[in-house]
Amino acid sequence: MSTAAISPDKSFGRTLKEWIFTIDHKRIGVLYLIGSLAAFAVAGLMAMLIRIELGSVGPTITNPNTYNTWLYFHGAAMILAFQIPALTGFLANYLVPLMIGAKDMAFPRLNALSLWLFWAGIIVALLTFVIPDSPDIMWTGYPPYSLRTGGNTALYVFTVHLMGFSSIVGGINLITTIMYMRAPGMTWRKLNIFVWSTLGAFILQLIFIPVLAAAVTMLLFDKYIGTHFFDPSAGGDVLLYQNLFWFYSHPAVYVILLPTMGMIFEITATFAKNRVFNYKMVVYGGIGGVVLLSGEVWIHHLFTSGMPDWIRMGMMVSTLMISIPVGLLMIGLIGTLYRAAIEYTTPMLYAVGFIFLFLIGGLTGIPNAMTAIDLAIHDTHFVVGHFHYVMAVSTTFAIFGSVYYLFPKMTGKMYNETLGKLGFLISFIGVNITFFTMMVVGIKGMPRRYFDYQQFAHLEGLHHIVTIGAFIIGIGAAVVLISWIHGLVAGRKAVDNPWSSKSVEWMTKTPPPPGNFHPIPRLSEDWHPYGYGN
Repeated sequence: MSTAAISPDKSFGRTLKEWIFTIDHKRIGVLYLIGSLAAFAVAGLMAMLIRIELGSVGPTITNPNTYNTWLYFHGAAMILAFQIPALTGFLANYLVPLMIGAKDMAFPRLNALSLWLFWAGIIVALLTFVIPDSPDIMWTGYPPYSLRTGGNTALYVFTVHLMGFSSIVGGINLITTIMYMRAPGMTWRKLNIFVWSTLGAFILQLIFIPVLAAAVTMLLFDKYIGTHFFDPSAGGDVLLYQNLFWFYSHPAVYVILLPTMGMIFEITATFAKNRVFNYKMVVYGGIGGVVLLSGEVWIHHLFTSGMPDWIRMGMMVSTLMISIPVGLLMIGLIGTLYRAAIEYTTPMLYAVGFIFLFLIGGLTGIPNAMTAIDLAIHDTHFVVGHFHYVMAVSTTFAIFGSVYYLFPKMTGKMYNETLGKLGFLISFIGVNITFFTMMVVGIKGMPRRYFDYQQFAHLEGLHHIVTIGAFIIGIGAAVVLISWIHGLVAGRKAVDNPWSSKSVEWMTKTPPPPGNFHPIPRLSEDWHPYGYGN
């Protein structure tokens, strides 16, 4: 590969005006990161308040209505404003053009529109805390409760609309960029796994987001205009909403999982200095299989709802089948570590942590897929612990690890390894105390979403442990934030390629200048992003 020396523009991104009106994909990516981390902080605060309330039997610090608002904001913000934007907004924006050797996105102004739609969604969501009739309908918005509550269902619907429109605009831009703006020599078989996984995630977004938008719009019409889509007394069907909601929201799990796995592959290959094990299996079998099967498994969220048994059985089989492509991705990850000279930097620790947490989440998901078992544990804290392992904390570990991995490229400075590893260790201990104990509480019968549990008073001791674990997670998150601020203020200067990576994004200046490459790199036939020679 050949690149030319670049003179960095020292005035690049120094004023607030430049950031507000930017159409540069890297700065847009950073603004996505700031917004998603802000959402994570507020949603995390809601989680802490929920755990304080559940720390002991009886009302502790709030009332049921406020508790429901905390639950709503925690779920909606963590999924719609933190995880999906951090992965498909921040990481996809910042990395994809650099990884494929492009100077920017295909439609830079459309990219800026996507960003500000996302920020508008965050502002609308934050209005939850200033309006008198806060939404209290969880992130699912199930009728009939969402139609009868005095809470503001419209605020929930508008938040979903803004976030969804932002994702659709971003998806069109990313797919076009990957298809038409690859550098000479960047063939489909040389794309980074992260690029493939982002492509798969946005295909899912473009297919399934309109279904969610239609569902919440029908909810809006039922509550405020007087239609009866979900009103059984007037010929509607309340289960229609649940089917439409999960027809999008289960594929959304894979919208989160695919770029998460993609980043873990990037970090693992870089610090193992190994080729990705069986690249074709990972791309075609793993990513392709997930895209193919993710739309055929949503019924497992409705196993306890009324439906014919043959549908339950069919969806049980399809739910179990999707573990095959996910298993291929895990085989690719573990194989990449085989006989590797692993360097355990902070990003690599987060990658290993992800593998551990995701395995626990994946293995505890198998009982949920079995209809006979799911009927007993459905809507208990076991399910909450499971999906936090498989989706929430494992993905958050991948996002934090990615920020450490890209920290030198984004800021031009190195973070402190001791602080980074300390934050990882505290967080890793905290999440396992919290969510493993939460699964035990669920097996013992504790229902989810309950404000109080006087009928399960014997579980108070376990709830204490869960709450203590949540505080440990909070301390870990604070150490992570301190390490990033310390790196920004006092970090030593980073070289252009501190990880000695073979991937294109590390071959340009640190931080990358406007236009990324001057000229666009030409990749030789023997170049590969994982060409470490092992």
